[in-house]
Amino acid sequence: MTHLTRRAGLLLHPTSFPGPGGIGTLGTEALQFLDFMVSAGFSLWQILPLTPPAAGNSPYSAYSAFAGNPLLIDLNALVSEGDLQASDLQLEFSEDQVSFETVSPWKENLLNQAAETFFRQGHTTRLEEFWQFCDRTFWLHDYALFQTLKQHYGGRPWHRWHRDLVRRDPTALAKAAQQFGTEIGAHKYRQWQFFRQWSAIRQAAAARGIAIIGDLPIFVAHDSCDVWCNQQLFLLDETGKPTVVAGVPPDYFSATGQLWGNPLYNWQALEQQGYGWWIARFNALLEQVDTIRIDHFRGFEAAWQVPAKAKTAVNGSWVPGPGPRFFEAIRASLGRLPFIAEDLGVITPEVEQLRDQFGFPGMKILQFAFDSGPDNPYLPHNHLPNSVIYTGTHDNDTTRGWFEALTPKVKQKFFDYLGFESPQPVQAMIRAALMSVARTAVVPLQDLLELPTEARMNLPGSAFGNWGWRYRAGLLTPELAAHYKTLNRRYGRC
Repeated sequence: MTHLTRRAGLLLHPTSFPGPGGIGTLGTEALQFLDFMVSAGFSLWQILPLTPPAAGNSPYSAYSAFAGNPLLIDLNALVSEGDLQASDLQLEFSEDQVSFETVSPWKENLLNQAAETFFRQGHTTRLEEFWQFCDRTFWLHDYALFQTLKQHYGGRPWHRWHRDLVRRDPTALAKAAQQFGTEIGAHKYRQWQFFRQWSAIRQAAAARGIAIIGDLPIFVAHDSCDVWCNQQLFLLDETGKPTVVAGVPPDYFSATGQLWGNPLYNWQALEQQGYGWWIARFNALLEQVDTIRIDHFRGFEAAWQVPAKAKTAVNGSWVPGPGPRFFEAIRASLGRLPFIAEDLGVITPEVEQLRDQFGFPGMKILQFAFDSGPDNPYLPHNHLPNSVIYTGTHDNDTTRGWFEALTPKVKQKFFDYLGFESPQPVQAMIRAALMSVARTAVVPLQDLLELPTEARMNLPGSAFGNWGWRYRAGLLTPELAAHYKTLNRRYGRC
């Protein structure tokens, strides 16, 4: 994504694709979506983290910052390769929502079955490809062992395992690897299938001129392979529990703030090791996507630190992050920084200075634009070219739901700003985004389809009922594509 070209994109996580199997996958429907994007004049596809979700099925709380989500694997591809039978897939699921409670165990069972078949058949060419993947994927064995031990301990977090495993005693780890070889192999098989399927999707996108914007949450889950394997890089006590956790103070989304519960980084220890873990993390993600949106970018300047036993995020404090030294080290290693800074919420001049020092585009959200005066930074006349304009994000209501919930006074401010009263407020909002001077405009697919609140992806601060929305097959019509191709051409984004 260059800094000189006006482009437009769609925000859609792969779990939201339609199709059988109860959850979107990296199969036929993904390719159909890419074809729709081309016909509609969109050249950027923004996704949420592809990592395996942990708490609340959230992709922002993952068991690993490096692994892929096995639920996204297209099982039909495993049938075509002979690892499953077509008859194995005959189970009906909802087309509108992902029922994680049903889909997850069903799909995990089939993936285990596929792994067993794969290893039993011993197909030479595919086995060679699998072992090559294992050899070059540095994090894979630890992740497979972590997931296997979690199963062995009934899902308990790693700090409640046997003391020798908590401390990662080499003898205990070797014994566990030998004891659970079959289960570890099954997890490695899942990751191999995920990454070969994602690689095919990324190549298909590139062939169509579509760049992918990935998402990197600044924090990782405490109950993750990352923290278990790198305890010295986090602020933990002697038992492995966090001493302080991350969150945000009271804001637009919550009167008591958001208590995320992620452990905070030991930035001093990270700096002493040359930020090697972070460099590896960025490198791994840039093998999957073209540009990275850094979620909660402001945490690199200062993070909201809350005592681990607190019930809400109210009584926290801002604690300095690594600042420019961090990005200078990353740039020295990567040579380039194709990042977008998620700079929403409580943003200080210091955060803006850090963003601008490295030339990262920030984010503008149109749903935030109409509740104050002309100085509101989200209003289009205050946008900057080096920014990314959104109608809303995965954390917002759909634009239709947002508009319907506005007071008559704010609705009138919206129309007054546009200069006309539109019978199609969602369309008006999208046009305002596309005509912005911001070089990049991104529209959630829910807004493209003008869907109500029920299609919302996430309600921040709510632990349940999120991340499950799927669109129905047949909604991405040629007529819809032609309409947006016209708009993208009109506003110089094709």
